[in-house]
Amino acid sequence: MSETGTIMTGAKSEQTYATPGARSAASGSRYAVIVATFVGLLLISNIVAVKLIAFGPFIVDGGVFLFPLVYIVGDVLAEVYGLKAARRAILTAFALSLLTSLTIWVTQLSPAAAGWENQEAFESVLGFVPRIVAASLGAFLAGQFINAWVLVKLRERTSGRFLRTRLIGSTLVGQLVDTIVFCTIAFWGVIEGWDFIGYTALGYGIKVLAEIVLLPITTRVISRVRRAEELTAR
Repeated sequence: MSETGTIMTGAKSEQTYATPGARSAASGSRYAVIVATFVGLLLISNIVAVKLIAFGPFIVDGGVFLFPLVYIVGDVLAEVYGLKAARRAILTAFALSLLTSLTIWVTQLSPAAAGWENQEAFESVLGFVPRIVAASLGAFLAGQFINAWVLVKLRERTSGRFLRTRLIGSTLVGQLVDTIVFCTIAFWGVIEGWDFIGYTALGYGIKVLAEIVLLPITTRVISRVRRAEELTAR
């Protein structure tokens, strides 16, 4: 037997001992992949949200493109794996988002190397803005927890029926909380009057509309993941 645990048996092919962790990784944990996607979408959305974009008279931030997908993946987590597993994924995403913000802040404060002349550009685009970070993290926690809780409670009340209705209902509530918390903390006083109301309403409307448009994909993914997990459990 070799140091790696490989057993040689003459002309037979070698057999390698796999640790429990290696066997789990080889089996392909769907939950882990979904959580990784969840976290990645959140981090990308938070980074690009620093840019405000004008669509005619309306103003949105860069997070509008991918952030609705965060809620879609969150729906998959809550519907298939339950509230406890969804909370674990939400807290993981929150912790990594906070770590990203702190890393950007430390990098911003670190002295620039001689000849590197992009410090001002770095600070302008990725500079640590406590208000934006607080808004993003607070909105994410509040919105995602509410979304997952509503979806799970509706599932209990309906005995697992009316999936589309439950997804839309949880989205309406979760995105409303998320959008109001983020916009209020991040841009109250920066964007004023009707511009603020329009920014908040448009952001909420786009996010909800995106999830409604993608609803057939969401339900299909939920169905396939649930079926795959049921087959694995047998």
